[in-house]
Amino acid sequence: MHVAIIMDGNGRWAARRHLPRTAGHRAGAKAVDAIVAAAVRQRVGTLTLYAFSAANWSRPTGEVSALFTLLRRHLLTQTRRCLEQSVRINVIGRRDRLSADLRQSIEHSERATADCPGMRLRIAIDYSAQHSLIETCRRLQAENSLDRSRFIERLAEVDHAVGPSPEVDLLIRTGGEKRLSDFLLWECAYAELYFVECLWPDFAAPAFEQALAEYTRRDRRFGGIDACAAAGAAAAGISRNG
Repeated sequence: MHVAIIMDGNGRWAARRHLPRTAGHRAGAKAVDAIVAAAVRQRVGTLTLYAFSAANWSRPTGEVSALFTLLRRHLLTQTRRCLEQSVRINVIGRRDRLSADLRQSIEHSERATADCPGMRLRIAIDYSAQHSLIETCRRLQAENSLDRSRFIERLAEVDHAVGPSPEVDLLIRTGGEKRLSDFLLWECAYAELYFVECLWPDFAAPAFEQALAEYTRRDRRFGGIDACAAAGAAAAGISRNG
């Protein structure tokens, strides 16, 4: 199962407490630890977290700098936890605009957990699905043939993904907004969408488990019809023909 999360609401969480936005991001990092642990317990195969979008570069320079410092520190602590839980870390998104220090931290975390056989934890940093799709098409221009599998391979290369990722089964967004915000547009083609008002720092393990429970109650037909409807249609056909 592939679960993706848009972790929205850190700034509003801080503002409601009359705290600087950076305090909200620190609280959000603690929520990440709790949700990663919960995902491991629930045997999630792949967990993708939207940490920093390409659009986030438009935020104040001080906030962006603080976010990247927090990301570097969190990668170090998360890597130790992931090794303990056999979780493999993979950072997806652009790397050419990141600092050398952050790129080194990313590469260290990926190397350190490369042999972990458990859940794959993907962290999206400087990520834009639109950019990824355009860049994938640009790289494919020189190829004589194109099929779905080749496109997916190239998309993984563009995103620095460790192999093609499975399509998203469940997309969770906290913070009350109901949009994808340029996140995993290709992979979310048939994803179940789950939006909650809860701000990300308050999104704890019980809320995550509730989202998974809601997912199990949904009927995923992928453009077809469910078994009951199919049986009803067949019965109707027999009745007409009888």
